[in-house]
Amino acid sequence: MTDAAPARPRRRLKPILVGLVLAPLLLGALYTAAALSFAYSDGYRAGVLQKFSRKGWLCKTYEGELAQAIVPGVAPTIWHFSVRDDRVAEQLNRALGRRVSLHYREHRGVPTDCFGQTDYFVDSVAVVE
Repeated sequence: MTDAAPARPRRRLKPILVGLVLAPLLLGALYTAAALSFAYSDGYRAGVLQKFSRKGWLCKTYEGELAQAIVPGVAPTIWHFSVRDDRVAEQLNRALGRRVSLHYREHRGVPTDCFGQTDYFVDSVAVVE
């Protein structure tokens, strides 16, 4: 009878430990899904696509730079952006060095760089001639 007594507290302890491990993971996943679902802002940026690459050690993401020149002869403002869609990434690769108009959505508070290294996610591209 003494062998059965210690088993009861262990049976109660196991679900508590599982809950303590799973609860933060579930909350983190829900927060990440919410941050990627709701856009803080969206809009368009136009300029010359000067750099576009796929980078990252563990999580490979598409990252780019758009040179926005307001006045000829003045140094352009560089706008950094990320791309999650492979189809859009292919379009951007073909448009490298050309003047483009990019539609983006800003997602603030994404907890990891595995989705993109910036808050700005480009979802469509149009070449401007």
